[in-house]
Amino acid sequence: MAIISENNISYRYRSSQFLYAMTYVAVTLAALVFLNAYCSRVGEGLIYRSKEHSLVEKCQLASDELAELDTLTPDTVADVLTRLESLTATRIMVTDAAATALYDSVSEALGRRILLPEVLQSLGGKSSFDGSYRKRMVICRSATPIYRNGQIVGSVYMTEYDPARGALMHSLRLHIFQITAALELFVMAFSLVYSYRFSSKMGRIMDSMRIIRSGDYSHKVIADGRDELALLGREINYLTGRLLVSEEKRIHFVSDASHEIKTPLAAIKLLSDSILQNDMDKETMLEFVADIGQEAERLNRMTEKLLTLSHIDSQPGGELEIIQIRPTVQQVSRILQPTAHAAGVQIHLDLQSPCPILMEENGLYQIVFNLMENGIKYNRPGGMLTVRLIQEADDAVLTVEDTGLGIPEEACARIFDRFYRVDKSRSRSTGGSGLGLSIVHSLVISNGGTIQVTSKVNVGTQFTLRFPLFDTEAFI
Repeated sequence: MAIISENNISYRYRSSQFLYAMTYVAVTLAALVFLNAYCSRVGEGLIYRSKEHSLVEKCQLASDELAELDTLTPDTVADVLTRLESLTATRIMVTDAAATALYDSVSEALGRRILLPEVLQSLGGKSSFDGSYRKRMVICRSATPIYRNGQIVGSVYMTEYDPARGALMHSLRLHIFQITAALELFVMAFSLVYSYRFSSKMGRIMDSMRIIRSGDYSHKVIADGRDELALLGREINYLTGRLLVSEEKRIHFVSDASHEIKTPLAAIKLLSDSILQNDMDKETMLEFVADIGQEAERLNRMTEKLLTLSHIDSQPGGELEIIQIRPTVQQVSRILQPTAHAAGVQIHLDLQSPCPILMEENGLYQIVFNLMENGIKYNRPGGMLTVRLIQEADDAVLTVEDTGLGIPEEACARIFDRFYRVDKSRSRSTGGSGLGLSIVHSLVISNGGTIQVTSKVNVGTQFTLRFPLFDTEAFI
């Protein structure tokens, strides 16, 4: 098993922070580089287009004048271009149809074949223009075919070196670079600041989690702001609040359970010691043994109920079935009839509807059994236990009402607490553990129902349960 130390956690966290910041910077840098290239390309395009118009016009003017000649020779071409004083270019070349140079303003290619792409393209019948930037200089090239009687007889090629536009291009690139660099520096600063704030918040959350992990559920995460980390902090605080309540309930439950279990164990130990130490007659010994059996049975019932509560808490939803409430109530009534007869309590059933619900069958049985058993135990001789079942709208309403001693108003709020008993002495005499109603409440809530209790001292107590009805017709 790998053990992760606090140092390792901190290192991995710092690495995540660095990766987050660098990723943000890298993405923004890539975007700015693209923006830089795009703006430069757009600016260069504008400069080239402004140059293209004049250079192509010059080529076309020369082509039109040369097309008037009967033949293209070095002398005739030179005469024409000499007359065209408005044609100013860094270099002018004129070729025949075979791409042989008839005229070159710099006299370097005269009489040689010109295989420049622009020349070859123009001899193919298509004018061309190309621009480039090199060494702070804008270089433009253009070529136009010379037509005579619909036939291509030559080509005019011009090159211009423009230092003014080159300087403009250099200045444009420099300014775009400066703006991009400034934006990148701003983004880096923003990223570092934001990353630091992010990491600080995350660090506080991590510190709080370590405190909570140590068992201090009362600790609260500082969750200021409205971002995701603040929401995370508030969720953690909500969770720790639930854990704190659960921990308090657990401690209280363990304390109460220990206290309740100690009582029958102490009684068993006392009775067994009395049997072992005293020279008693057989009849008394049998009474002590019977008392031990009763205490053991009481302890067994308490253990079963504790296991039931533990099962409900860990697995709130069992295998759900479509069950009828009315048959379950009738079954429980038959089982408890001897107990009711012995206590002098009459059971009256008013079950108007079967009321199908979706629930675990054993869960419904425990609910009905515990409520009816309590209605018999804590009733008075000659009393009445009434169970009603009706359908109200989309709910099944089950009421269990007794004519017992009732529950004080201040005790009704705690009647479903575990190990809570209104009258501890009376509960012990009847075998109560304070867990039955807790089981009922947990089962009702876990199955989507509600339970309410109303009681009046010396009049009686009524439990009202509501469950959503199951629509059997829609299911079919």
